[in-house]
Amino acid sequence: MKPVTLVPPTLADAAVTPGNLDAARAQMGFSLAWHIVLACLGVGLPLLTLIAEWRGVRTGDPAYRLLARRWARAMGVLFAVGAVSGTILSFELGLLWPGLMGIYGQVIGLPFAMEGIAFFIEAIFLGIYLYAWDRLPPRTHLLTGLPIVIAGISSAFFVVSANAWMNQPRGFTLRNGKVVHVDPWAAMFNPATPPQTTHMILAALMVASFLTCSVYAVALLRGRRDRYHRLGFTVPLALGAVVTPVQLVVGDWAARFVAHYQPVKLAAMEGVYHTGSHVPLTVGGIAGQGGLKYGLEIPNGLSLLVGYSPNTVIKGLDQVPPGERPPVTGVHLAFDLMVGCGLFLLAVGVWLLLLSLRRRRRPGPWLEGAGRPLRVFLALGALTGPAAVVALECGWTVTEEGRQPWVVWGLLRVHDAVNVAPGLMAGLWLVVGVYVLLTAGTVYVLRRLARERPVPLAPQEHDVREYPVV
Repeated sequence: MKPVTLVPPTLADAAVTPGNLDAARAQMGFSLAWHIVLACLGVGLPLLTLIAEWRGVRTGDPAYRLLARRWARAMGVLFAVGAVSGTILSFELGLLWPGLMGIYGQVIGLPFAMEGIAFFIEAIFLGIYLYAWDRLPPRTHLLTGLPIVIAGISSAFFVVSANAWMNQPRGFTLRNGKVVHVDPWAAMFNPATPPQTTHMILAALMVASFLTCSVYAVALLRGRRDRYHRLGFTVPLALGAVVTPVQLVVGDWAARFVAHYQPVKLAAMEGVYHTGSHVPLTVGGIAGQGGLKYGLEIPNGLSLLVGYSPNTVIKGLDQVPPGERPPVTGVHLAFDLMVGCGLFLLAVGVWLLLLSLRRRRRPGPWLEGAGRPLRVFLALGALTGPAAVVALECGWTVTEEGRQPWVVWGLLRVHDAVNVAPGLMAGLWLVVGVYVLLTAGTVYVLRRLARERPVPLAPQEHDVREYPVV
């Protein structure tokens, strides 16, 4: 498809100042980086909560039920805060990028509308789930949580499909610079949707799992070795350990998709400047004159990964003009850091598997003792949450920065989509202030919840006061 630069008619005669562009990108990037963590918790925490409640119903273990209740209360707080940050993002799309929404809003409106429906379903059943603990039979109450999980995953799918469309625009025809013959379903189910949505949903499960287990890892390191804390650590870590190897396979699928459909982005991810075969895989390094400097090269590595042969030809940045090249250093280092964090999480999951196999051979208390190997394992467990968040943020950096200078790949440049009205810098500082208050309020409320006495369970269940709070 031949690149076509489209300028909104209302902005055609207006000059875009660098300050406006920088302020809009900073505000959108900051808002997205903050909200995406809450969104991941909104996808993964309901599943963790249902797993804990299911185990509690099945085994009668009050520790599982206490975990489920505590996670449910945290889930309600995070859902409310995520709704606020998500609303801010929806307004920013129209206020900061009128060139995008003015031209293509009719094309990508369907996934946003369906995401709104999923959001309302999630909100309705979350209310039922939170306030019906002792008003419904345990198994019935457990079933009321299933729509929350389904709606959360659906919301992630719909939003990410809109972003996938920006990477592979489909579902419309350009005629004389205008969008006609719109097919919203073709737009939503574009070629980038399957790998990108799958990659994001798995990332959300990983972030929620590892962030949760890291909280309990810190508690275990502080000596709280009761069953409540042990389960609070192992249940989410087990889920994260199962999802991580699947994510690595999906990540490889997504990278191969990029190699086929967006070779310029792959060239930026791997720092490939010149088209050719026998291309090495470079770990680390910064962009220099005509290549990466100070990186560790693995001969033929990239050609082997992409095409399973050293003769595989990799398209380099020399295939496009300099003005259409993404920022190589930032994209490349973000990609390397994302992969590195993923491998670290995989290693922790393998260690958990080995501990589980050892426990099967030598039954005994789980995660008890004060040996150095156990403390190292718990310390690494405490780092899994930050590592998952870093991998998430780096992945979105690769997705968004790797598409530059396009907001819609090959069709609409970022500087043609930005709002030219004055005052965007003031809006940036206002948004930063709002998020500072949101962060402080969220941390305060969650800490208050954590310090409260255990929530009471039904009278027929065991006393749970022996399980201290986090």
